[in-house]
Formats: sequence, C-alpha cells, structure tokens
Amino acid sequence: MDCLRIPDYVRVITEDTSALMEKKGSMFEYKDVQVDFTVKESLNISLTALKSEVRFVLCRFNGNWPLGTRFLGDVLERSYGNLAWRGIEPERVMAWYFCASNGESNQAYGVKVRPNALCFWTCDGEGISLWLDVRSGGMGVILNGAKLELASLVQDSAENVNTFEFLTEFCRKMCDDPIFPKEPVYGSNNWYYAYGNSSAKEILVDTDLLCSLTEGLSNRPYMVIDDCWQELARIAGSAQGRPYNRGNELFPDMKGLADEIKARGVHPGIWMRSLKTAERFIDQDFLSLREKNFMDPSVPAVLELVAEDIERMTGEWGYELLKYDFVTRDILGAYYPTHDAIIAANGWSFRDRSKTSAQCIKDLYKTIYEHSNGANIIGCNAIGHLAAGYIHIHRSGDDTSGRVYDRSVKMGINCLAFRLVQHKTFFHADADCICITDRIPWDKNKELIKLYANSGTPFFTSVAPEVVNDEIRTELKKAFALAAIQKEKMEPLDWMDTVIPEKYLVDGKLFEFKWMPDYGKEWIITG
Repeated sequence: MDCLRIPDYVRVITEDTSALMEKKGSMFEYKDVQVDFTVKESLNISLTALKSEVRFVLCRFNGNWPLGTRFLGDVLERSYGNLAWRGIEPERVMAWYFCASNGESNQAYGVKVRPNALCFWTCDGEGISLWLDVRSGGMGVILNGAKLELASLVQDSAENVNTFEFLTEFCRKMCDDPIFPKEPVYGSNNWYYAYGNSSAKEILVDTDLLCSLTEGLSNRPYMVIDDCWQELARIAGSAQGRPYNRGNELFPDMKGLADEIKARGVHPGIWMRSLKTAERFIDQDFLSLREKNFMDPSVPAVLELVAEDIERMTGEWGYELLKYDFVTRDILGAYYPTHDAIIAANGWSFRDRSKTSAQCIKDLYKTIYEHSNGANIIGCNAIGHLAAGYIHIHRSGDDTSGRVYDRSVKMGINCLAFRLVQHKTFFHADADCICITDRIPWDKNKELIKLYANSGTPFFTSVAPEVVNDEIRTELKKAFALAAIQKEKMEPLDWMDTVIPEKYLVDGKLFEFKWMPDYGKEWIITG
C-alpha cells in the first residue's frame, strides 16, 4: 500500500455538491477548486478555491491488505477508553495516523503534526481513504483564491520488527519539533478528591503532604490547583472560565498562594478554561456564533485576552505549570468519545471563515505557549496532533475517577498503554491521576500506582489527606521517587488482544496485573 504518490481519486465536498475531481498531472480540478500534490519525502497536499465553500477533500489510494491485518488508529483529541487493534472496518474513523500489522509486516500512514486540516483515515478491503476536513467550524472554508497547505503525508513499513517500537519511531517521524519539560514533571492535583470543593488553606495542606512524600528528592514536585479557584467557581458551579483577574473568597490572593507553595519547595501549578466567559460587558463580536459564553479564537482580540490571562497567571502570579482544559469542547462544541469525529454540528462557522478549524485551534495553542513565561504546559481535552510543539505534556485520556474504580481502568490504562507511542515523541503523555480516596479499593490502587510509576510518564496523584495511612505513605514515597526521574521504558505486551493490557515489559522486566475485581465491573451500570 503506497500513499506517497498521486491519489487514484480525489473528491471535493463543498456546501453545494460532492464531486469527483478531474486529474491533470499532479493536480485535481473541479470548477474553481484545485487540489495540488507534491511528492518528495512526504506527500504535500494544498487546496485553492476562488468562490466555492469547501468542506472536505477526500483522497483515495487503491490497494490490498494481507489476510489477518489488524489496524490501530488514533482519535481526534484525548482518548476515551476506545483505542484498540481491530480488523477491517470500512466505516471506522482513525484520526491523524494509523498502523496496520499482520504479525510479520507493519505499515504506518499519517500526517505530520500541526496540519491545517482535521485529518482522518478509513480503510477497507480495497484501499485507503484520507479525509481532509477543511471546514471553518461546521461550514465550508472560504479561501477567496488563497492557497492553503493542508497536510504532509508520511508513511513507513518494516518486516519482522517489534510493532510497538515501530509505531513509536513513526510518531517521531511525524513530529520534528516536540517540546519536553526540562525535568520530569510529577506531583499532586486536588480535583479527584475535592471535585471543586477546596480552598487556599486546603491547597497548602495538600502541599505539605506532598512535601512529606517527596522529602529528599532533588527534582521537586508540582502542586496543581485544579478547577475551584476562579472567581465564579463558587457562584456558578464547576468548570467556570473568565474573568481570571482574581480568585474567589476562598482563594483571596493567588500570587500569595503561589509564593507560599514555592516557599515549601514545591512548584505551583494552576488550571484554567481559556475560552469560556461569563463577562457581562464583553464585546459581542468576540463570542462564538455557535454558542454564547464562549469566545471565538478566530478573532485576534480574543487571542489578546487569552494572552493577558496567561501572562497574569504565569508571569504576575508566578505559577510554573499551566493546565488548560476544555479546548476541543469549547472550540468545536462537543467532545469526541467515538470514532465519528468527522461528523460535527453544521450551520455555524468561526467569525473568520477564511480559517479552517485546525488553523483556529492551533492559533489558540500557540498563543498560550508564547505567553506562558517558560511554564510547563499541560493540554487537557486538547488535540494532541495540533498541539505537539506547543505543549510539554498532553493529558492524553479522559478523566480517571476518585469515585468509581472501573472508570480509571477504562480511561487511564487504555490511554497509558496505547498512547505510550506518543510519549517523548510528540510530548510527554499523561494518563491522568491516581485517585486515592475512601471510595477506591486500595489493593487496586496499589497496582495502578505500580503501573503508572514504572511507565516513565508524568505521575500525578489526587490524594484525600485523611485516608493516608502508613502503607499508602510508603507506596507513594516509592512511586514519587521513580516519578522524579522517569527513566523507565515501558511496552504493553498484550495490546493487540485487549483494550486494557495486563502484561508490560519495563526495562526488560515483566510486569503482570489483574485489573478486574473478582465480582466484575461496576462502571457499566453506575456510570
């Protein structure tokens, strides 16, 4: 299967029609729309349209797959326990890249990070299709004759090699310029035991606990203040956004709190939701045409407001880690827990319809990065393929839980096992917190801690202080000592057979786990 060539067919979908394009050398044409292909080390694709409002470009590469081939693709943003190897499913959408393997041969196809289109692959028994979503929100982009570079395709193949290592190297091929933390990042986050019910005083209790668990470690941990501190958090509920010029009554001095955390020898971190606003007198031209209370990142003045917020938190207040959240949901209007990501709400657009959704999303990520004053950045609900190069750490899976153990298994382990190929190739991959509360069985949490701490990835815990006994303290101290270094190299061994792998190779040593309780799963019926 060769995709570094001119496609066999190209289809364009506009607001008015869907049509096969006429091939003219390395270009395909339909009326005023042109799609150009340049083959070098990659296949570079560009789009031009004078008047047509283009929604999708579909490239078709015909060919055949060997019997027994299984496929692993990525998903649009964070994973939702849905990463898996499967057989041929013609309607299965695989975002950004995919790997095909039959146990002997491996083939991988993808687009290099930060394209100007949302890119998805589908495979069937007769070939490969690449979908390039160039919409501006839910409507066709208006280029007015401008040339837009859409994506650069890369591919690789190898015989009789380790598939996990092969796909890891392919991820490295897709990203030439990742950014990583200067030192391994680990620590504590208050969300999964407090769930928004916290205060500056309680944050300092958390910080003191973290200090006692990391005593003597030269690489110091981070205390991340999650959703709870912002001005409207106690008035309008959780996950509130702007204004961000002060905390609420339980967080009266955000700079002072950061200084107190630093004085204890811990790095302060802070959570924020960049585009949500409840400001009464904000310019209406700043707001999304899809949904009020959300700002539109295609508006330059909106990016200036975001920049001011980031400068305040990381510069004036002095927070050394920034976790920004909800960015896919707030830009596109939905989460994407399924593979149906090419289906989005229609009938709305960004205010600047000359920009694709991918361009608008990247502009936001870039703005946050450029105004972060050297802070480590965690992107949560962020699109990793567009954020690579703009974030140090990717919260790569949906939320774990301090209330339901099964959720942490589904979301955390699946994410950790299948997104390890992106760790230290795109960014550092974070599979979310180990949640230590009285509602999570300690015998299972102990195993989760062992897995996470030996993965060589960012290690965060969310610990209810009142449940910490001598055994928990001992295990957390050992885990944090590993997390401060993060030199381990982990590989899931049974990832082709299960969505929650139980066998792992860590620096040549076999680790085996049993994730299911003896009584089976609860999460299906409890939510």
